[in-house]
Amino acid sequence: MSNVEPFSVRRVVTGHDAHGRSVIASDGPPDRVYRDLGEDGLVFFELWSTREMPARIDRVDAEPFEERLTLAPPPNGVRIRILDVPPDSEDTDYDAVFDNVGGAEARVASDRHRSFHRTRSIDFGIVIEGELTLLVDDGEATVGVGDVVVQRGTNHGWVNRTDRPCRIAFVLIDGVFTEGLEQP
Repeated sequence: MSNVEPFSVRRVVTGHDAHGRSVIASDGPPDRVYRDLGEDGLVFFELWSTREMPARIDRVDAEPFEERLTLAPPPNGVRIRILDVPPDSEDTDYDAVFDNVGGAEARVASDRHRSFHRTRSIDFGIVIEGELTLLVDDGEATVGVGDVVVQRGTNHGWVNRTDRPCRIAFVLIDGVFTEGLEQP
């Protein structure tokens, strides 16, 4: 990416002190940054997650513990992450990528692209830098800086057809499929 360094994601978390006054609880890089995911240059910056809706607001400053990286949001929860997505490569081992991001069960067979998957969530993707192409079963849309994708539990894949990495922020909200749209 032009000027984006690998650890340039900054997370500022607010909280409450013992008297209920607002404070900056932490300010710096996120605690969980994942690399070596099976695709050179793919990086997951895990920023925060919640495990219930409505989200609990308490005096605890630590985000909920997670044993490993997981593609989908927690049940009844929300996840925010930033991804650095490298240019597409035929050498990418998508079996390894999906295993490493805790999303093997989300994979969908498609002749459109090897990155196809589906999660039971509403995902808001906001492009910060670069460009990505969103593929669905029937169509595609190329998105750039400032564009927002509202991905609603559909079969989809992401392809970076440029020669530069793309940085995109995602907010993922656990969802429920209505009748007829359940996953097979």
